[in-house]
Amino acid sequence: MSETPALNVKSLSHAYGARKALDDVSLRVERGAFAVLLGLNGAGKSTLFSLATGLYGARAGAVEIMGYDVAKTPGEALRRLGVVFQARTLDLELSLTQNLLYHAALHGIGPGEGKRLAGAALERAGLSERAREKARDLSGGQMRRVEIARALLHRPSLLLLDEPTVGLDIKARADILKHVRGLVAQENLAVLWTTHLIDEIAPSDQVIMLHEGRVLTDGSAAEIVAAQETDSIGGAFEKLTMGVVPSPRERGEG
Repeated sequence: MSETPALNVKSLSHAYGARKALDDVSLRVERGAFAVLLGLNGAGKSTLFSLATGLYGARAGAVEIMGYDVAKTPGEALRRLGVVFQARTLDLELSLTQNLLYHAALHGIGPGEGKRLAGAALERAGLSERAREKARDLSGGQMRRVEIARALLHRPSLLLLDEPTVGLDIKARADILKHVRGLVAQENLAVLWTTHLIDEIAPSDQVIMLHEGRVLTDGSAAEIVAAQETDSIGGAFEKLTMGVVPSPRERGEG
């Protein structure tokens, strides 16, 4: 793996007072990969996102985006990053186009280019016919599509999505997953998708299991299932979190 990864997390630790949220976490997401950060609520997924986006400063370790350290060169690092947070962040009183144009302006994109990029982004999201409608008129799944379109407007190399399907129905969840996987395939986009829902994981996905602030294992879903001698990623997760079977890292294999 000589090529610089899209995301490189090195020995990252963080605490809130006496409570350690992340404990020596290391992981890589390669360019053009779809990676899943799997963990229960409270595992440290949101803390990792906050550190990767520069909202917090890491107590120890480093986060690099396309080779740029978030702490040392935040401008270069964050320019290559798109983020969709769990909480809804659209301005409900603005139209879809206006929401995208505001984001474009924040990234130094002029009005003309911003309109062109916004139109293309809404077309890709299947929402071009609703460009002038207010965001409040959209369904939850459609809002997520607009947030993804907005996050990609400045052409980042890495997209972070924090529990993006929370609160959506089964069809909307499936549609968002299909949409993001399509972006990975078509645009060589790297994605880190956090979830606690095992049915969102495909056998070929890279899966990073995070539990109580520590990485338990990191590999393809199929590899992890085979290593844990179970028939599902859910079963593998249960074994690893219960400590029934040691992870490859604990056995010295990774």
